[in-house]
Amino acid sequence: MSEPSEQDFPKEHGFSKKLLINCCLVRRIIMWATPAPKDSVEDELEQSAVRHRPEGLEQLEAQTRFSRKELQILYRGFKNECPSGVVNEDTFKDIYSQFFPQGDASTYAHFLFNAFDTDHNGSVSFEDFVMGLSILLRGTITEKLNWAFNLYDINKDGYITKEEMLDIMKAIYDMMGKCTYPVLKEETPHQHVEIFFQKMDKNKDGVVTIDEFIDCCQNDDNIMRSMHLFENVI
Repeated sequence: MSEPSEQDFPKEHGFSKKLLINCCLVRRIIMWATPAPKDSVEDELEQSAVRHRPEGLEQLEAQTRFSRKELQILYRGFKNECPSGVVNEDTFKDIYSQFFPQGDASTYAHFLFNAFDTDHNGSVSFEDFVMGLSILLRGTITEKLNWAFNLYDINKDGYITKEEMLDIMKAIYDMMGKCTYPVLKEETPHQHVEIFFQKMDKNKDGVVTIDEFIDCCQNDDNIMRSMHLFENVI
């Protein structure tokens, strides 16, 4: 399947080519969106017989930073990709294996799926999807950092350990494979984590709290630049 061009998605929808290139999830979902008559997607929200029905467009528009037209495009693609109305972990792994064929994306997809699965029921609904996407693409710095903390907090106990941070970093580098230049050395993730963790764990108790994480990231330009690494592979 060829990559969509900017002309395929008019600017009034708010989905620029730059956004698509930087967001694998949006790119995959919109690829599967097919033209439909005006407001037909809204009708589907009421009439579709899928297992899970999303909230009304007006409610989602109020809860996210997406316009009505953007939500229609996202839902159309989401439903074509996932007729059941929910995404499972295998779908996440399939998406990332296609966009990062040079590496192993399965571990990162697993962590990312758990971050989107906010109620931890083993599936991601359309609401879960667009709420997370709204933060990642259009949220404030604090909102994005809160989302990032949740991603790194693998066991969801409210703290990030050095081991958790290393697991995420290694998963990202495994997914990127050999496409980085210069080619990263095997010890690079460990070195990065050591630097990050020493700066973030201000009271040296072996864990990083949400307050430590946000404060450190917001006041360290180098960490903020490095943190963008995970955003570029969403």
